[in-house]
Amino acid sequence: MSAKVVVTDQAFGNVTREEAVARRFGSVFNAHQCVSEAETKEALAGAAVAFVNFAPITRPVLEAMAPGALVIRYGIGYDNVDIAAARELGISVSNVPDYGADTVADHAVTCILALHRKVKQLDSRIRSDGWLRPNDLGSMPGFSQTTVGLIGTGRIGRAAAARLKPFGFTIIAHDPFVSAPTLEGTGIKLVPLKKLLQESDVVSLHAPLTPENHQLINEVTLSTMRPGALVVNTSRGGLIDEEALADALIEGRLGGAALDVFDPEPLAPGSRLRKLENVLLTPHAAFFSDESLANLQRLAAEEAARHLAGEKLRCPVT
Repeated sequence: MSAKVVVTDQAFGNVTREEAVARRFGSVFNAHQCVSEAETKEALAGAAVAFVNFAPITRPVLEAMAPGALVIRYGIGYDNVDIAAARELGISVSNVPDYGADTVADHAVTCILALHRKVKQLDSRIRSDGWLRPNDLGSMPGFSQTTVGLIGTGRIGRAAAARLKPFGFTIIAHDPFVSAPTLEGTGIKLVPLKKLLQESDVVSLHAPLTPENHQLINEVTLSTMRPGALVVNTSRGGLIDEEALADALIEGRLGGAALDVFDPEPLAPGSRLRKLENVLLTPHAAFFSDESLANLQRLAAEEAARHLAGEKLRCPVT
């Protein structure tokens, strides 16, 4: 019986690479846009390979797959996959951690620069009021007087730091999984989380979402941040308590935020964050560029080919 290769959901517009791999191995190929657990389970019934974007890969979904199947998560994070259940069921999970680190770093730094220079507010005031004086929006320190704190120093965090350094920013970071010698030559100084929050003018998140750091930015941690500090998140929405963030912004304790990711997604229509002039919102688009998408699909398809050929996976999670 032919193996079954399935795309549960995607935002690329085509799945030609994935389909080509299935054909190469004589596999049945299906592509869907699953959202719910029920439709994902139905789509993956008996599947040997699943390409997954945001569809929920829960225990019941995994149980429906073929024995020894592979789940390939399009991208770096895999918090929509029940990893513990996959291990118990003998199902492999892999990700694509290196397809677009530069693109996400580009987006994060774009957000930092635009937020720091109050580009959105300046544009909005010209459109609504006709004109304004630059100091009408308050203090605007130069880049050389600004400290950016990175939470996470993986590929994306380091790439962001490399982009920020030429502008003159001071870069500090917190990462419990990295030692100071590892960052030698990067211009990044490791500090405890509390010190980072207290000293940073901008806090930029570059950490994976785990049970340990769920809502890492919350009422308590926000209260330790500098008055007027900025928050940028291009990592995972679950790292921030959005209600606590909205409170801090509305009360004027924070100067602004730039958010590309939310929990849940899409951002609720009634979210208070939508109404704030000092908040930049993008629709989980930090990963997006023509080159990064091509790399993502190519690397994911190559991983599927390795599995179907019985070869060692390049980026196993389980």
